[in-house]
Amino acid sequence: MALSLKLKDKKQERIAAHHGRKLLRFLEKKKDSISPLLIVTHDYPDPDAIATAMGLQYLAERLHGIKSRIVYKGIIGRVENRAMVDLLKVPIHKFRPSDIKSYENAALIDTQPEFENNPYPRNKKVTLVIDQHPYVKRPLAELAIIDPDCGATSVILTQALLLSGLEIPKRIATALAYGILSDTLNLYRAHRTDIIQTYLDILPLCDMRALIRIQNPPKSKKFFSTLNRGLQGARAFRGVIVSHLGEVEHPDLVSEIADFLLTYKGMERSLCTGRYKDKLHVSLRSNRLTDETPEILRDIFDDRKEAGGHDMVAGNAGNGVAGAGDRCHLVVGKGGHRFYADNAWPVMLKEIERLQRSKASSRRPKGRG
Repeated sequence: MALSLKLKDKKQERIAAHHGRKLLRFLEKKKDSISPLLIVTHDYPDPDAIATAMGLQYLAERLHGIKSRIVYKGIIGRVENRAMVDLLKVPIHKFRPSDIKSYENAALIDTQPEFENNPYPRNKKVTLVIDQHPYVKRPLAELAIIDPDCGATSVILTQALLLSGLEIPKRIATALAYGILSDTLNLYRAHRTDIIQTYLDILPLCDMRALIRIQNPPKSKKFFSTLNRGLQGARAFRGVIVSHLGEVEHPDLVSEIADFLLTYKGMERSLCTGRYKDKLHVSLRSNRLTDETPEILRDIFDDRKEAGGHDMVAGNAGNGVAGAGDRCHLVVGKGGHRFYADNAWPVMLKEIERLQRSKASSRRPKGRG
């Protein structure tokens, strides 16, 4: 048994490195044909998407002179994310429809062509996809690096940079370290040894003062007003805490409050909703390693492609509505979606409990006939 575990750990240690080498080979092969490159994150980009895009831009230009532009749709709302962009001087720009015509080559970061949480045309082939989410349909791309178990897409780019031999600037290293931390819940969701090792390898190159400032930025009065509404309206039972925030300043507040509510003693899951520009944003969190929160949301909503995420967080963006990329959003628009009303969360909670009972029942051993 001990030998088997050692072999498994050795295999895990090579996964991220394998993806890093694959990316390096692709950039070497395509260096003369993919410049300039449009780097597209998911809408409402989170630290993992921002850091990965930043790392790819640096890697491509320093190794092969590939010029690029990082773009996103939506807003960068969460105060930690804005602090990251400001302190690390991230060269990220709002997406313009003209970008599609201006750039023949595009890389999708922390998202995929079939996902509805990015502004790239669904029927247009992309050059590169780097993502950690399981695909709904195999991406139409020259190269797709998809690792659903890597914890954070930043892990893939960090490995590529470490293997490249390039000097990694402090601002790039800091961004990647924070991308890994934020998407793995401070490594709690890091189930492979190579994820932790990658983080440990990049950490000494970071600007620790900047990293601390990003993680602990001053917060506005509106944040505390929203938090107060969330706490006042919260209801907890059977290990689940739920709250509706009403109108929010930006969509990321929904996931931020859901994170906070999950720390309530005795809770295993948190469900939070909030309105932003006539859309209902839904955030589902769990501290149970065995939960399948993306599947729960996919089963609840009409279009399964509009839900996604990881094992303990889930969400995504609806077609034709505002996106939500901070790991766990799901956005519901007016177009016939059944959970648009402000009292959506009680309905969702009942459905979640039904699905949990169904899954538990299916796992019970059947009696002998």
